[in-house]
Amino acid sequence: MRNLIKVERAKKDLTQADLAEKVGVSRQTINAIEKGKFVPSTLLALKIAQVFETEVENIFILEADDWIT
Repeated sequence: MRNLIKVERAKKDLTQADLAEKVGVSRQTINAIEKGKFVPSTLLALKIAQVFETEVENIFILEADDWIT
């Protein structure tokens, strides 16, 4: 799953640490999500989208490979 967290953070001039504090996780968690090494829970994805004042679908993008089981 691709995400646009880094882009959205830049628009709001937020560091990983700033975003992490706003959503209640560690900076390392935000880093792992940005790099695609960790898929956030639905609740965390919603919190992140709320910080950016947008919908989850505008932050997290499912790709064709994500459907392969």
